Amino acid sequence: MFKRQLDLNRRRDLEVIAGLVSPGDRVLDLGCGDGSFLRQLREERGAEVVGVEIDQESIAKCVANGVPVIQSDLDDHLDFAGDESFDLVVLSQTLQEMRRPDQLVRRMVRIGRRVAVSVINFGHWSSRLQVFFSGRMPRNSQMPYHWYDTPNIHFSTIRDFRELCDDLDVEVVQEVPLPARFPRLTAKWPNVFAIGCVFVLTRRG
Repeated sequence: MFKRQLDLNRRRDLEVIAGLVSPGDRVLDLGCGDGSFLRQLREERGAEVVGVEIDQESIAKCVANGVPVIQSDLDDHLDFAGDESFDLVVLSQTLQEMRRPDQLVRRMVRIGRRVAVSVINFGHWSSRLQVFFSGRMPRNSQMPYHWYDTPNIHFSTIRDFRELCDDLDVEVVQEVPLPARFPRLTAKWPNVFAIGCVFVLTRRG
């Protein structure tokens, strides 16, 4: 079923996000890829789903998956959606690729009653050690690219994202740190031991 499918894909962040969805929820996935996650939300959670994607090949796969999709650049204004027109807006492991992550977060909390953002933690202990001992930019399963061909243009930590939300006056309702190992240490010091984190956000007031 749904949880097992996501386990096979090794995407713990998507499992966490799926747990936020109730039957009938309107879910918007920004950067939805081939739409497989939205299809699962629709089939297993009873959600009404819409994706946003810019890549033509991925859009074709969304259509093949029966997922409605809007072609748009996430660095644009998301003007197709009104205020709080979705119950949940999802952005998974994509924020670091945006030109202005701050503006995208502000737009997401405008159009969503809740926002789920899964972020990659570039402050993980293994990345720190690679920089310290090798003097080079880190490469690992979360960041498999070289510094010169990476799509990531903004490197941040869990603490950085918290501070961004505070600067934007966005409320962090929930944090779910994602451990690679050492779950107790991850819970205590997520900025060092979590490979990523799912943040649930709302607009203050």
